[in-house]
Amino acid sequence: MSIIFERSFQRAFGTWPLQGEVLHRAVLDATAAGYRHFDTAQMYGNEAGVGAALAASGVKRDELCITTKVHPANYDPARFLASVEQSLAALGVDRVDLLLLHWPVPEGNATALGLLGQALARGLTRAIGVSNFTTAMMREARALLDAPIACNQVEFHPLLDQSRLLAAATETGIPLAAYSSIARGRVFDHAIFAEIGRTYGRTAGQVVLRWILQKGVATVTMSTKPANIRANFDVMDFTLSSIDMDRIAALAATGCRVVRNGPTPGFPVWD
Repeated sequence: MSIIFERSFQRAFGTWPLQGEVLHRAVLDATAAGYRHFDTAQMYGNEAGVGAALAASGVKRDELCITTKVHPANYDPARFLASVEQSLAALGVDRVDLLLLHWPVPEGNATALGLLGQALARGLTRAIGVSNFTTAMMREARALLDAPIACNQVEFHPLLDQSRLLAAATETGIPLAAYSSIARGRVFDHAIFAEIGRTYGRTAGQVVLRWILQKGVATVTMSTKPANIRANFDVMDFTLSSIDMDRIAALAATGCRVVRNGPTPGFPVWD
């Protein structure tokens, strides 16, 4: 089983773009709500803050799943492993649980994927994965890496048709994890989520997150409001009907993509 589908880790707390005391408080509130999977990245510039907050939380290290992502600027063989070691130092850990390539690069991903495998072999991470990979890139990663690939973290929510990526996840055995799970709030423009939520005694946001989980996709959510943090976590004790799942799926025709480009404008070309 992929690390992200160990039950405690299916719901990750995202930390972008949090910094300073706001980050510290949010992470503490997230651990209090029950979160044990925390997502950061070199690009976010907050690994040290995440590490300090987790240390202050009192949660035992072996109960946590810590994900970080390598910045594309560090895909060079001279910098990759050193940058991962710097991330570990900032986080205050001897290894992370999940190490991802944050973005694909136009010149190709073979070198970075090989370096990701080296990080795993050296014990710098418990598992490896990718982020923002297209279906073709997922197939390439599966062909180039012998080790299991724990996830492809991508934009995933009901307003965007990601059926091709879901099919590739089944084909390659690389599960998906969802960032921008509520489309940066745009899901709330659609009354159907609140309507369905009333049927189950749940909020619109909880309906969205439950839909994602029932699609077989892990979630990464962020909030700084304690009530919302708790609500985002408490989505495991109800099940949407197949009718409601299909009603929500129809909104994919909206075609709402909130993240259009990576660090290189116009790349990748999304499925």
